[in-house]
Amino acid sequence: MAHLLGAEALHLEFPTRIVFDSVSLGVDEGDRIGIVGRNGDGKSSLLAMLAGRLAPDSGRVTVRGGVRVGVLDQADVLGKDRTVSEIVVGGRPEHEWAGDPRTRDVIAGLLGGIGWDAPVGDLSGGQRRRVALAALLSADHDVLFLDEPTNHLDVEAIAWLASHLKRRWAANAGGLLVVTHDRWFLDEVCTATWEVHDRIVEPFEGGYAAYILQRVERDRQAAAIEARRQNLARKELAWLRRGAPARTSKPKFRIDAANVLISDVPEIRDKVALQSLAVSRLGKDVVDLLDASVAYGDREVLRDVEWRIAPGERTGLLGVNGAGKSTLLGLISGALEPTSGRVKRGKTVKVASLTQRLDELEEHLDDPVRIVIGRLRTTYTFGSGSKAQELTPGQLLERMGFSSAQLSTPVKDLSGGQKRRLQLLLILLEQPNVLILDEPTNDLDTDMLAAIEDLLDSWPGTLLVVSHDRYFLERVTDQQYAILGGHLRHLPGGIDEYLRLRAREEQEAAQTPASASAPAAAEPGLGGAELRAAQKELAALERRLEKLQGQIDAARTALADHDQSDYVGLGAEMTRITGLEAERDGIEEAWFELTERMG
Repeated sequence: MAHLLGAEALHLEFPTRIVFDSVSLGVDEGDRIGIVGRNGDGKSSLLAMLAGRLAPDSGRVTVRGGVRVGVLDQADVLGKDRTVSEIVVGGRPEHEWAGDPRTRDVIAGLLGGIGWDAPVGDLSGGQRRRVALAALLSADHDVLFLDEPTNHLDVEAIAWLASHLKRRWAANAGGLLVVTHDRWFLDEVCTATWEVHDRIVEPFEGGYAAYILQRVERDRQAAAIEARRQNLARKELAWLRRGAPARTSKPKFRIDAANVLISDVPEIRDKVALQSLAVSRLGKDVVDLLDASVAYGDREVLRDVEWRIAPGERTGLLGVNGAGKSTLLGLISGALEPTSGRVKRGKTVKVASLTQRLDELEEHLDDPVRIVIGRLRTTYTFGSGSKAQELTPGQLLERMGFSSAQLSTPVKDLSGGQKRRLQLLLILLEQPNVLILDEPTNDLDTDMLAAIEDLLDSWPGTLLVVSHDRYFLERVTDQQYAILGGHLRHLPGGIDEYLRLRAREEQEAAQTPASASAPAAAEPGLGGAELRAAQKELAALERRLEKLQGQIDAARTALADHDQSDYVGLGAEMTRITGLEAERDGIEEAWFELTERMG
């Protein structure tokens, strides 16, 4: 493979510390590299040096002659007075860019709902980010440097971006370097990972799953690596292998090592214990939404929502911006009342919300971190039963990545990620039993995301999560719902099903004549008694799916404890599991067919 660019003996230091010390590395044709590491360790600085945006104090970066480099910065560098079309296609005549399949694909994938002639100064931060990304991807580049490209993008746009980057170049052409905390994106796109830490850049084969496996192996061999980081990485590996085994298909090394490493790691969550504790804290009634609808003037945002939220339920909520996610969360928290229908709350329910704002910290800005935490509780209990742990405020802060020196730091001087972690801790210390997380992953690096996931694994309550971070959403929740056309819809197929449904919506919208002055005749569908019968059948199928999945999971867990020398028994058990899985697949097919009929 041809060489694209390289760095030799890079040294970079700021007034208070050395960031890199004699780093040498290279990028070849076909490389798709994800860059990970703790916030502040130099990921963006490395990208800027390689892209020629930042000069190292010593060492050099060389780029092969003729190689075209494109950069997406975290900073917004768009002019306020320019229009969207000027930024994306420049002075190219319409027949030229409209005839370019790549440009059309980028515009359709990123700029839906954004006015083509709108001034950039009138756009939101998220829309400006999409415009900057569209302008970069519409041009021809041999190497792309992307710094946090998924910021402000929703699940659909992130899926589109991953697909675009995978097919942008031939397999052995082009180069990609991306800094992102989105672990799903890293696994989906990258074939190599660079970890930035301790003034060096350490390379690993494969995407995020492969990197985690190799990092655990490295940590096991290096006795100096602290035990806490190793345990978190091993738990993360257990999730990657058990929750999403397909993600480990990229590594070229033996995957058998993963099974050895996690052989003694229990399931990431003790669902039985957490459910029992949640019932004891909440009772059987949490929040019931009964035919609840919400309208703002003539616009109905939610229609006939029927949702009985259970104690210990862990649910992810999906929907495009403006679909009604915040409205739904407002009904649950009590901040909003339905326009019609009603909301019933259990007597012991105590709801807490982690919002995208940092309001909880306003009154504490001048106080040191240790004082803020110490005012609330002297200890905090994690887990339940024999696994329960009593942690002091100092231990709790250490678990969330605060160093001893940072305990004396005033809240106002913390970084964005540190404030975010402190905000979550303040909410948990109030001992809520229903926790709403609205985009909780902002400003957090991958290690801190793993720490928060570990914290939530032992939290015994009802958890509702809105997040564009697909990995986080799948990791901390057990099921997903979506708001589609104002209706709340369960997603047995998870986020993949949501993306299919949204693609179908977009396709149907595109096929509807824009100039139609009267509504088209309704397609034949179910109505009246037929619809009610179909809804009952759908609910029965969902219950059966849930029961079958539980039986499959239990059977696979029991298989690990089975006498491995009993080949006849093992064969019979595998045949039974295969039968259960075939039955599950058949019911899922029936579920999809029924939902298609219901529309």
